[in-house]
Amino acid sequence: MDAVTGAAVAPKVGFVSLGCPKALVDSEQILTQLRAEGYQTAKSYDGADLVIVNTCGFIDAAVQESLDAIGEALAENGKVIVTGCLGAKKDAAGQDIITKVHPKVLAVTGPHAVAEVMSSVHTHLPKPHDPFIDLVPDHGVKLTPKHYAYLKISEGCNHRCSFCIIPSMRGDLVSRPIHEVLTEAENLFKAGVKELLVISQDTSAYGVDVKFRTGFWNGRPVKTHMTQLVEALGQLARQYDAWVRLHYVYPYPHVDQAIPLMGDGHVLPYLDIPMQHAHPDVLKRMKRPASGEKNLDRILAWRKMNPDLTIRSTFIAGFPGETEAEFEYLLDFLREAQIDRQTV
Repeated sequence: MDAVTGAAVAPKVGFVSLGCPKALVDSEQILTQLRAEGYQTAKSYDGADLVIVNTCGFIDAAVQESLDAIGEALAENGKVIVTGCLGAKKDAAGQDIITKVHPKVLAVTGPHAVAEVMSSVHTHLPKPHDPFIDLVPDHGVKLTPKHYAYLKISEGCNHRCSFCIIPSMRGDLVSRPIHEVLTEAENLFKAGVKELLVISQDTSAYGVDVKFRTGFWNGRPVKTHMTQLVEALGQLARQYDAWVRLHYVYPYPHVDQAIPLMGDGHVLPYLDIPMQHAHPDVLKRMKRPASGEKNLDRILAWRKMNPDLTIRSTFIAGFPGETEAEFEYLLDFLREAQIDRQTV
């Protein structure tokens, strides 16, 4: 109780967000719900009633960073709830990694678990009697600068690439209803966002899990499909003098239909495509969904459709079993495809 005003003092929650843009969106959703229920965000450990740590578990360095962050929060505050990808990861014996290292955490959840996190918060820090829902902006709480924001269109992935643990932590593909995605996009544009970064584990697969069912947006039918989503986002971006950038796009055939939509500058002529390799045998060992030859043909065709197209990609060199000839094949692919930006 505030000694001056007599009003109830809102409980304060500290927050640490680690990992990729998709994890950042999870953090934004949790913070939005906290704000809606009347919790305040603390700027320091000692000013918080408890701390939430959103973790990453993708690579060893990220695991260690997450464990260190949890340890720091425990040392500085003592009351810690853990969420995120590391929360879903087990060791070789099947034991939860987080509680094995930090048994004093209050609760552990996996990624994309707003309800479970809030339930743990309610248990250890009861919510105030008067939630301030009117204080939450329509676009929710954002952790990015005002001029750009991430728009997550789906969760999880249906692929089982041999090097990737994401499906074991985030599950199979679950596409958001298209009207929800477009409503969020419009709210972000209204709030002043000028660049909308579309993210997911597999943007090209949007709608596969719901068989591309038809939804409705502003009274008209629109399919839960990547190309129709991109077209609708482009129209919104034009209306608000903004632009859209596509990330995590797999080179499926229907992506061909998205390239012409990049002609007016509101859907940027940019694709972030995690190809990982080019040689068919390596891709087969990786259990990747596309072959190197088809990828090259498709990229060359895209460049004919839009000479301004910029492509960014990631590749794995030294994958188990990769021969010198397969590596040289990858280098030849990079030269022919003219990948503009690559991370190895």
